[in-house]
Amino acid sequence: MIRKTALAFAFALASVTPLALSLAPATAFAQTVVQNPPSGVLSLSAQASADVPQDVVNITLFYEQEASDPGSLTGTLNQRADSALQKAKGVAGVTARTGAFSIYPSTDRDGRISAWRGRTEVQLESHDFAAASKLAGQLSSVMQVGNVTFSLSPEAQRAAEQKLTGQAIASFRQQATASAEAFGYNSYTIREVNVGHNGVMPRPMMMMSARADAKAAAPMPLEGGTSTVTVNVSGSVQMK
Repeated sequence: MIRKTALAFAFALASVTPLALSLAPATAFAQTVVQNPPSGVLSLSAQASADVPQDVVNITLFYEQEASDPGSLTGTLNQRADSALQKAKGVAGVTARTGAFSIYPSTDRDGRISAWRGRTEVQLESHDFAAASKLAGQLSSVMQVGNVTFSLSPEAQRAAEQKLTGQAIASFRQQATASAEAFGYNSYTIREVNVGHNGVMPRPMMMMSARADAKAAAPMPLEGGTSTVTVNVSGSVQMK
């Protein structure tokens, strides 16, 4: 009985071994193919950029006050902000909203609270620089100008990116054609390509005078700068 079992096991082993051996050459062949990259593949990158005029202005108005208790101080700050917001509502093309609000204690030499100081802000935002400047001057009796910043609107950025994308792609194709000819090939096909947009860096903040005087009622001269918009195209081509 033991002899029959051993013969059966030997027969089964003999039948499996040829199959395992027959798979080994195919596996080795597959590994050889993966390790050999295709020839005539060229990696390229192209870029197009432009300086686009900033079309949004943001003006920060603020009011600071000191009081003996935080309750009355909060009421005074809220009245100032509400007054500025009400006056700004009737101005077309300018958006007004509440900004930062803070109240903090002021201590004496012994560390005891001697007074409370507070600050409230209102933000003006507009595409119309003249209207925003005029409104800021009119509100000078209620709140003072803290700072002015300029930026590029999403609509202007998208329009610039659409235009630059075509330029970057054309530059990518020109590079591919010239490179293929330089390497002795007649043409090329695109293997992969990526199109990316760089973020727009905001312009540094321009600080304004916080002093309120008679001249503050006049419109402030506002002139925005430019923001650089960039589109990158990268990928690889198969020269043939």
